[in-house]
Amino acid sequence: MENKDRIKDVVPMDVSSYIELLTNISLFEGIEQNDIGGMLGCLQASKKKFLKNETILRAGEVISQLGIILTGRGQIIREDIMGNRNILSNLEVGDMFAEAFACAGAQRLPFQVVAITDCTVMFLDYRRIVTTCSSSCYFHTSLIHNMMKILAVKNVLLTQKMEHMTKRSTREKLLSYLSEQAAKSNSKIFKVPFNRQELADYLCVDRSAMSNELSKLKDEGLIDFDRSDFRLLKEQLE
Repeated sequence: MENKDRIKDVVPMDVSSYIELLTNISLFEGIEQNDIGGMLGCLQASKKKFLKNETILRAGEVISQLGIILTGRGQIIREDIMGNRNILSNLEVGDMFAEAFACAGAQRLPFQVVAITDCTVMFLDYRRIVTTCSSSCYFHTSLIHNMMKILAVKNVLLTQKMEHMTKRSTREKLLSYLSEQAAKSNSKIFKVPFNRQELADYLCVDRSAMSNELSKLKDEGLIDFDRSDFRLLKEQLE
């Protein structure tokens, strides 16, 4: 099923409410703030509000539009036929999603995108981003360059997650993930963006087994934690 009917109740963008946010989004890097309104008009940008737990995009859809979170938070989730969840990514304000599948065209989404808080999403037609319009707007070159960079960065992030997934045990997956978060934060002390169930879903492990391993790592003096706040205590884990 295509997503045209699903998002037919979107409304045109009110740029003034989001102008500061939009200037800091990677897709619009290098584009002057005064030009963003005209650019979004050319791109026929639209927005829609979603309630907490509402589905933004459904698995199986064929899409031509990518989304950007303007307010709130979302998650990209993949479920198997048994109902087991795998969280592929958290979505924060300014994050883009589904761009690779909008680019691919006929490929059906293998995941769903869900609002985990009330949120507002901007939708953009991928073809209008990467195709120069009849007005030959100057910013299309910047958009195409930025989109290529975003796709490359997403590929790097996917490679990083695959590194965690290839570890054999829950313990190894946890240590790999926590080490990567510390490196990303450039600090031994950091906060993970998941609660316990979400972290287990992200690492594709059983929650109880993961909690046991976290307790063992703490007892062994390798890590310390309080809810989502973690500290690495051993140099070899950095």
